[in-house]
Amino acid sequence: MSSSAAWMEPSLDVDKLSHEIFSILESKFLFGYDDPKLFLHSAPATIAAAGRVRVLSIDAADGALAGAALARLEASLRKQSGDPAARVADFFDLAAGSGAGGVLSALLFTRGSDDRPLFSAAEAFRLLTKHRHRLFSGAQRTGILCGILGRSGGLFRRVFGDATLRDTLKPLLIPCYDLSTGAPFVFSRADAVEADGYDFRMGEVCAATCADSAAGAAPVDMRSVDGRTRIRAVGGGLAMWNPTAVAITHVLNNRQEFPAAAAGVEDLLVVSLGGEDAAASPGKPPELPSAAELARIAGSAQADVVDQAVAMAFGENRATNYVRIQGHVAAPVTTAAGEAALTERGVDSALFRGRKLSERTNGEKLDLFAGELIREHDRRRKRGAAPTVAIKPSTPPSPCSSESTTWPAILLPDQELRN
Repeated sequence: MSSSAAWMEPSLDVDKLSHEIFSILESKFLFGYDDPKLFLHSAPATIAAAGRVRVLSIDAADGALAGAALARLEASLRKQSGDPAARVADFFDLAAGSGAGGVLSALLFTRGSDDRPLFSAAEAFRLLTKHRHRLFSGAQRTGILCGILGRSGGLFRRVFGDATLRDTLKPLLIPCYDLSTGAPFVFSRADAVEADGYDFRMGEVCAATCADSAAGAAPVDMRSVDGRTRIRAVGGGLAMWNPTAVAITHVLNNRQEFPAAAAGVEDLLVVSLGGEDAAASPGKPPELPSAAELARIAGSAQADVVDQAVAMAFGENRATNYVRIQGHVAAPVTTAAGEAALTERGVDSALFRGRKLSERTNGEKLDLFAGELIREHDRRRKRGAAPTVAIKPSTPPSPCSSESTTWPAILLPDQELRN
């Protein structure tokens, strides 16, 4: 009893230390989110000699805002670099996407027959808008892009053929939730290159990350190319709506491919593309959300938490090293509506304060960050030092990768994509 009483006896020194610690946490995280004086100054915003790793992350939203943002970013990169053939994949070292974001990432980073990306950003966005009429039942809940391409996985197979994770130009991360293990599973090019047991066909990967079980979609039963690894997958949005954190973690812990990212997040340039809030019905009282709506709400909340944590991690470097594109008004999935959403002011998530409108439009944010990406691209070309990124070669490549790259021309004629 005496020892128990002694253990419970409060210590003045411990209480004082605890008070100081929580006072700092309270002032910095509760009330000082936007106060630059409270950020740590031990890591000045300098550019490492080896350069900065460029990361693209796309949320598991319906793909409308992300598709428009990618088209705008690619156009800005072409204009500012003076290269009319530039692609998004040329200016990023890693891409991560969940749900429809995973499909967009796969379209932009899968290797074509000419060793260039399978689709440009504009072509991927046109694919989304031109074929919205081919949605299957329940597609509006699962996301427009997933609805267009996911009918029984058929169109995914026609787009990607037998291309696998190994057939991507850059490292790629696409999450799902594996019902057989009860845990998230991340499809990774780095793992696929290391072992056939982690290499999966790209069409099945996209179908898996889009399988929204809350909206009635069936799980996707899939195997690795060697048949050793089996997964019963449902949508990536259930596992990680916003994959930015897993992308950053992958870079910082993968020194073999990203030797330059040694100091921390200050060695990164991150573009995170979110979605738009669902439009509320004016004059109608809120109704009890459906299972699909609850899943979307939970996913959106998780995306905000990740955004806030990442912004805090960047500290005073977040103005130059991190940009988040987030809409606040739902819009129809059309080219005009997507482009119009970029002219609106973006949304910033402040820790413990909810959301607020940013000072710049989403389009202005993308144009400014395109300049950062181009400057990093130019620095690498002029510098003859050790490489910033050392991507693992895919040897041997997927045996059917060359065949798969002929499918987009059959599915979507060149003239249709460019009209």
